[in-house]
Amino acid sequence: MALNIVLYEPEIPHNTGNIIRTCANTGAVLHLIKPLGFSLDDKHLKRCGLDYWDIANIQYYDNFDELKRKFPDAKYYYSSIRGKKAHSEVKFEDGCFLVFGKETKGLPKEIIEENIDNCMRIPMLGIEGARCLNLSNSVAIVVYEALRQLGYPEMV
Repeated sequence: MALNIVLYEPEIPHNTGNIIRTCANTGAVLHLIKPLGFSLDDKHLKRCGLDYWDIANIQYYDNFDELKRKFPDAKYYYSSIRGKKAHSEVKFEDGCFLVFGKETKGLPKEIIEENIDNCMRIPMLGIEGARCLNLSNSVAIVVYEALRQLGYPEMV
């Protein structure tokens, strides 16, 4: 089984391209929730994803509910600055879904409130004006923590 990365309405093609590369190199499945803030043939997206498009497993959904209906019994973890636990305190499971919000707004308030017990945050300094880390960096941090906990399955 693999980790599952969910991008909720991603807006910046460079970030999604970098995440495609991370998924290809870790075996994670990428789930993209529409609407996307870019075209799938965007040259920046293709450039950042380089030649990883063919080896990455990418799935598309019209909305978040569609994903949840397809995987109703899966364990979901939500990345949010409102999370009570640090990402390193979460006990990740094989096959779990790691959900990340859009670059400008994060995840919708309703999703956070409904799932607050499964929300995690990446610790940061409390510097005025520093809202969050870059999306592709955040995904990489959480993915590699989950893989570390799982013993880096099938990785060399």
